[in-house]
Amino acid sequence: MNTLAPLFRHSVGFDRFDEWLDGLRSDQSGGYPPYDIIRDADGRYQVVMAVAGFREAELTVTVQENVLRITGKPGAEEQQGRTWLHRGIARRAFERTFRLADHVQVDNAALNDGLLVVHLKRVVPESEKARQVPINKD
Repeated sequence: MNTLAPLFRHSVGFDRFDEWLDGLRSDQSGGYPPYDIIRDADGRYQVVMAVAGFREAELTVTVQENVLRITGKPGAEEQQGRTWLHRGIARRAFERTFRLADHVQVDNAALNDGLLVVHLKRVVPESEKARQVPINKD
């Protein structure tokens, strides 16, 4: 098991520990809602967040200055003739932020079966990719 995994919870796309440490953010949400960060072999990432009970209109995904922000604000529920005998599904407002590494861009987001999946990809400009320099004879 990776012992550093908890340290990388709020960053996506960082390959080096020192880069992540510079952008450390504290977790203000107390672990709600739970989420996973997945890195695929092709340099793509997914942030998968469990948002059971939220409608698409109650969720917002924004990106600004390398910060991915996911917020949920439950709407007013219809109370007509309803009495909750037990209310175990949390539907409280939340905000989660993730610091994105340079060149990590949000592709899209989808809500399916109570999971919000935000797809990200690393796009390095040609000018910053490694290139081979020819060696000339004098």
